[in-house]
Amino acid sequence: MQRRTFLNNSLGIAATGILANHFASVSESGTPAESTSVENLTARLPPAVEHARSVALDVLKPSTKQLEHGLRLHAESVVFDSYGFAPRAAIDGSAIAAAIEAGASDIELSDMREEMSMTRYVHDAVEQQEFLNAWRISGVTCIFQNAGEEGQDPLVLMKRLARFSYATDLLKEHMTKATSPEDVLAAKQSGQHCLYLTGNGVPLTQAWVSVPDELRYLRLFYQLGIRMMHLTYQRRNMIGDGCGETANAGLSDFGRSVIAEMNRVGVIPDCAHSGWQTSLEAAQISSKPVVASHTVCAALDSNPHARSKPDEVIRAIVDTGGLIGICCIPKFLRGSGDIEMLLNHIEYVAKKFGVDHVAIGTDIAYTSQNAAAENKKVPRTPRRREDFRSLWPNDSFMTTSEMTASLAWTNWPLFTVGLVQRGFSDEEIQKIIGGNVMRVCRSSLP
Repeated sequence: MQRRTFLNNSLGIAATGILANHFASVSESGTPAESTSVENLTARLPPAVEHARSVALDVLKPSTKQLEHGLRLHAESVVFDSYGFAPRAAIDGSAIAAAIEAGASDIELSDMREEMSMTRYVHDAVEQQEFLNAWRISGVTCIFQNAGEEGQDPLVLMKRLARFSYATDLLKEHMTKATSPEDVLAAKQSGQHCLYLTGNGVPLTQAWVSVPDELRYLRLFYQLGIRMMHLTYQRRNMIGDGCGETANAGLSDFGRSVIAEMNRVGVIPDCAHSGWQTSLEAAQISSKPVVASHTVCAALDSNPHARSKPDEVIRAIVDTGGLIGICCIPKFLRGSGDIEMLLNHIEYVAKKFGVDHVAIGTDIAYTSQNAAAENKKVPRTPRRREDFRSLWPNDSFMTTSEMTASLAWTNWPLFTVGLVQRGFSDEEIQKIIGGNVMRVCRSSLP
């Protein structure tokens, strides 16, 4: 189906009254908000979004009935990305260029870029329009937002937490910070969007005075709004081995204390970036749900990516009452690396482990269409060594622009359409696109 057909059909649904724009009550399976119109998902699409939707539709080839049903269901439902990023603003290229000219350090420049992409939409009217438009088009209610830079240093982890606290404080009429599932429901009901915050590391001073002393910041970050934390990133830390370590040594003794404290405080253990043995052992000892918030199934490829999870690990996570969030990264998905492969992974978890234990954790973001022009203003800087935290095992998988386009974050409504095509019931789809994350969040609170 071509882009114009898609737009005409979708807008026609709204215009002919097949959808009601307002409903009388709110629930996790269907909500009445001002944002439940299909037209909100399809009107005024930027060129890059139109292209991405065309690519995805060329892969899916839904019937008109499937398309209409999927878009309507998406618009009505609580949609909760189990791990992702709020739409990103373009940087101020001139300001970055001036900082380079003034001799700013690599850390300063990195912080400037991050802060601009994560907060510039608060005060810049053009970027704010981009930001709000991306939310509208996606139909996403809530994102489990990456709000902590990778690592353990509390001061480093504080940076993104501060930025998103700042953004939600100043954009309350549009985007709020959620600290409970009830906040997510309230956002849907009022036609807003919200962020549920996660950190890419457990905050540790690494003074090693005692285990309770070392863990005291975990509770503090919970009090600041963090509801999920990565146990490890790619590499080994004092908690366990990350997915990039060939040793695959598993959880440390200290890591077991971390899991116990997370269970007590109410922070969800996330092993998306952990090694297979670390993930397995974390699930085996946890008294509350464990998740792999943005991963894929190792069983679907003969040469799975390091960030995948084998069936044994998935089973252990499911047995905690947790979930597997399938991400939108082509080289992790393998195979065709597109929206069809995303659906294959979702279907695999749903059929083998139960539909109550799968979600979509995109691990990607929409970036302002103004970004390219701003980036051109920044002079080239000398090449830097790869950050230690980002070192990956060698991987020969080739990602294409078509794969990436089909999995664009603003294609969220088409993920729902694809699930309709796969034969899932409305109730099952609503679990996959949000209900399962809501359940885990609720059962993880103290």
